[in-house]
Amino acid sequence: MDLIKNFINLFIEVWNEGILGIDIFQILIGLGIFLIFLLFRGLVGKVIIRRLEKIAKKTSNKLDDAFVKAMEGPARFFPIVIGFFIASYYLEFGSESQQWIDNLNRTLVTVLIFWLLHQFVEPVSYLLTGLDKVLTRELIGWITKSLKILIIILGAAAVLELWGIKIGPIIAGLGLFGIAVALGAQDLFKNLISGILVLVEKRFKVGDWIIVENIIEGIVEGIGFRSTVVRKFDKSLAIIPNFQFAENAVINVSATTNWIISWVITLQYNTTIEQLKKIRDEIEKYITTHKDYKTGLGYAVRVDKFSDSSIDMYIRCFTVTDDWDEWLGVKERLALEIKQIVEKNNASFAFPSQSIYVEKK
Repeated sequence: MDLIKNFINLFIEVWNEGILGIDIFQILIGLGIFLIFLLFRGLVGKVIIRRLEKIAKKTSNKLDDAFVKAMEGPARFFPIVIGFFIASYYLEFGSESQQWIDNLNRTLVTVLIFWLLHQFVEPVSYLLTGLDKVLTRELIGWITKSLKILIIILGAAAVLELWGIKIGPIIAGLGLFGIAVALGAQDLFKNLISGILVLVEKRFKVGDWIIVENIIEGIVEGIGFRSTVVRKFDKSLAIIPNFQFAENAVINVSATTNWIISWVITLQYNTTIEQLKKIRDEIEKYITTHKDYKTGLGYAVRVDKFSDSSIDMYIRCFTVTDDWDEWLGVKERLALEIKQIVEKNNASFAFPSQSIYVEKK
């Protein structure tokens, strides 16, 4: 009997004293309050957020879709913050424990605030897309990433300050470390600055066909902080440091409005003046009357010079199309027409040749 009595007394003592001076009944009520808000968290995700998503999809504006998607995480976290605050407010802690709980509540609220700011960046980036004449899509992506990183750093600093960790010495240490890193990472900063210049000057964007002579030719797939990803026409992937685009001339083939055809055709030296004039006039007539060519940009069909083994005729014109595949078709039609004109006028194309004369003694 004494054993059972001692156990009952111990149970009542533990029940009354509880943990950290809080009786078990209060702890159970606090847990109950917190669990109720956890259930509300599920309600927010399954009912409220889903309902808002359906409403947003009915509109043609993508901003509200991005806003709802961005707010989903913080909206689910908000009931946890409120539930923990109410549960901890109900419980009676000691002075030391109360200070720790207060810091924890402030931490949760701080995390919520900075999480909201972090998530707001994405919808705001949709507003920046209206400034496409000033900011490229890639530059907007860089700005968005930079803001998100800055918010995370500021949020972490705020949380550390709440727990009495001074960030001043940490920043000073990071500054010294940064100087040491900068001395050994000059290429990294050179590539970073070059990448920013590429985006600000709108030299090219994702999807453009670019040529950097003796460096790369292909389709841009991504522009990063340090390098640019280019898919070559053999489907291999090239990672090019950004400084290459700042130090070398970049040809943006995709920005071509009218493709140029610039040829030199070689005719034999036995071609008469009348034949040369007739060939010239017929090629010029074909270019000026055919729908494939934009003569307003200028054109030329002229006997150019006397080469070692040919009379050279220079042909230069611009096509109406800016599509590369169609441009190839226009070139083919022009080549076939020139061959037909030359043959029709009983002339022939020249090829490199040498005549050897043997002197008899």
